[in-house]
Amino acid sequence: MKKYLFMAAAALLTLTTGCEDFLDTESYTKKNSGNFPTSAEDASNMVTGVYATLNLVSTDYSSSNFFVSELASDDRFGGGGANDRHFTGLGHLMNYATDALRPCWIDYYRGVYRANYALETLDQCAAELSESQLNSYKGEVHFLRAYFFNEMAELWGSVPLALSTESENLPKADPALIYGQIAYDLQQAINLLPATPYNQTSSGRVTKWAAEAMMARVFLFYTGFYQSADLPLGDGAGANSGSISKDQVISWIDDCVNNSGHSLVDDFRLLWPYSNQYTASHYDYVKDLYDAGRYWYADGENPEQVWNIKMSSMSSWDGFPNGAVGYSNQWCLAFGVRSPGNGEDNTYPWGKGWGAGPVAPNLWNDWKEAEPLDPRREASIADFSVEYPDYVQGADRQMEDSNFWQKKVVATQAYDEQGNRKNVFGSVMYGRTDDDMALGHVQDLCVIRFADVLLMQSELKGDATGMNLVRARVGLPPVGYSLQALQQERRFELAFEGRRWADIRRWHIAEDCLERQIGTPIYNQGLPAEMKEFGSGYRSRYQETNGFFKIPESEIDLSSGVLEQNAGWTGTDSNFPGW
Repeated sequence: MKKYLFMAAAALLTLTTGCEDFLDTESYTKKNSGNFPTSAEDASNMVTGVYATLNLVSTDYSSSNFFVSELASDDRFGGGGANDRHFTGLGHLMNYATDALRPCWIDYYRGVYRANYALETLDQCAAELSESQLNSYKGEVHFLRAYFFNEMAELWGSVPLALSTESENLPKADPALIYGQIAYDLQQAINLLPATPYNQTSSGRVTKWAAEAMMARVFLFYTGFYQSADLPLGDGAGANSGSISKDQVISWIDDCVNNSGHSLVDDFRLLWPYSNQYTASHYDYVKDLYDAGRYWYADGENPEQVWNIKMSSMSSWDGFPNGAVGYSNQWCLAFGVRSPGNGEDNTYPWGKGWGAGPVAPNLWNDWKEAEPLDPRREASIADFSVEYPDYVQGADRQMEDSNFWQKKVVATQAYDEQGNRKNVFGSVMYGRTDDDMALGHVQDLCVIRFADVLLMQSELKGDATGMNLVRARVGLPPVGYSLQALQQERRFELAFEGRRWADIRRWHIAEDCLERQIGTPIYNQGLPAEMKEFGSGYRSRYQETNGFFKIPESEIDLSSGVLEQNAGWTGTDSNFPGW
């Protein structure tokens, strides 16, 4: 049996399996495991195909771990329009559609399959590649397979552990085995990837430093959530053969801090696209940066990005398995403000979108009380009730509108040199003539930022060194180490970057944090209301599910019952009724 590969787009591989009547025949029209890969170009295309899965996840943003984690956390509401019950349901740890999360389930396993195929066949190109290039490709693929499994493990808990391209009907694996495999892949990546300073690599490519940082992230989540001293270590074949200790992880995170070349940028605002020159020229909040000729670090030039998912200005509705929209950052669109009446001059620079993820006022208020001089609060959150008097609250049936919106990953407008306002800054920066509000979002999604690395270093070592470097960057005084101080620093520094949900779960404070949302003043479709609980309530829903989400029903049906549903997702209490 040969495995066939069809080229759907440049360097993008869609893999299927099939049988031939004559197994010895050579196919001249299709790529298969008998003739692909064999060359250096094949190897490069194949590895690029694994990376390309990351863009599919952006296309299917609303079922991605990043999106779900943001809306489920205590620092954001579900939001969206009155018909976007998937959004509001996620915010209440409830379900609206049986297969709501299926698109990214498929995407993640597509990535795993491509990674498995690459690891099974890369040695076929050994004669065409240097040893260092072959090792680098293998290291990148090991990292990406670990990333896909980690995304699934955070989102669903127990999932099938597919480690080959053979077709198998697998049950959910024990979390210890899943995390053992993740640790194995990350250790392989650390050992195989070169210790090259980040600025000598291509933006978006996996590095040794990204693997070391991801190992720390995985270790902290597993040992915290599952209350284990060590992280299991797999053997690469589905069994565990040892463990990884905190001391090992500290040695890797220290290596990343000391030798990667990564550093903090000196002004927190420069991390976010609203400080790009075309937006900043008309945005008073960063006009001082513009006047000084200092602008947003374009993706690929930012010393703080340890690993980011690449986006592009070349997206379109054609030529991609799910539409080439996958090259655009669809999370920015989802988190934009709903129009009509918004997303134009009256909310500049915040552009149009689907209104997902209004910021919970508790974050703004807690931040102001704890760190009243912290500039990151206004750099991260816009108080529309103060800054935008013409904002149309509840426009287009907006739900759970708090009047607070985040500034980090969001539709961002700009002005061209002729003074014309554009829906997305990428239209001006990269000359996109259609100024498409859906396709023009070019901001990379930063998965690992160096500030996060420093905070993980402090948490692992139990000292304040890394944490105080993060604080010093924004002019805050040093503090002594405590878990409470570390938790607060992570909440403020990394707000809206997809880590809060995992953090409150691994610290076992999720129920208390979520319940604080109850009674918050909001607007639903322009009318005043208060945030309330649905079903059995936040605390019970979290305890019923452990913070894991519903496995798509179609996947359970396709497995003929081999795949079992997660706890807390079979009763009527799991169904979101809507406001």
